[in-house]
Amino acid sequence: MRTGLVIVASTRAAAGTYPDRSGPLAVEFLRGLGLDTPDARVVADADIPAAVAQALAEGPSVLLTSGGTGVTPDDRTVDAIVPHLDRELPGIVHAFFTRGLESTPTAVISRAVAGLAGRTFVMTLPGSTGGVRDGCAVLEPLLPHLLDQLEGHHDH
Repeated sequence: MRTGLVIVASTRAAAGTYPDRSGPLAVEFLRGLGLDTPDARVVADADIPAAVAQALAEGPSVLLTSGGTGVTPDDRTVDAIVPHLDRELPGIVHAFFTRGLESTPTAVISRAVAGLAGRTFVMTLPGSTGGVRDGCAVLEPLLPHLLDQLEGHHDH
């Protein structure tokens, strides 16, 4: 069974200041692809490195993050993910930015990374619902094939 995990990096949502709306979108996307995915884990920005390490130790098929991809001092999600990646997939990030630019000129200010941590596909998404929707739209036609390849099905 393929599994998915979603981590939301948001100090304010973790504190209950406001409800996170981006994580549920990513969760529903993964569930829609047939991945067994629990509700999103919402953590404070400072806790993202530990949350990422824990999630990857669980060995999900897919790990998506939301939030912490900007340029403020507490935006550290990309920094927490990169050390875990064995291989980056910059074409996916390029496609994500291209899609984002269709509606938001500031989309490219976000930092993003996609790649493989062992047999887990990982991608960082912005904390906005629009950013998560764009990421899911880019990933929808790619993930089934990518996961097949990671599982050893090498038909191209």
